[in-house]
Amino acid sequence: MNYHDIMTIEPGKRSGKPCIRGMRITVYDIFEYIAGGMTEAEILEDFSELTSEDIKACLAFAADREKKLFVLSL
Repeated sequence: MNYHDIMTIEPGKRSGKPCIRGMRITVYDIFEYIAGGMTEAEILEDFSELTSEDIKACLAFAADREKKLFVLSL
């Protein structure tokens, strides 16, 4: 999935956290909802401006970010 057209990062918005399509909904927000037990359908019902593609983009963004992390062992 190409999330680059969906995720935006603006220094003055939500402290520079990655947001969805310039809105004030962050990737972190979506993960908090999922971790809290909300389904994709429930998130989409509560936030009519979001799409299923937006949620998939959050997952892809987080997976890509995780892939780029590395651990230094001493």
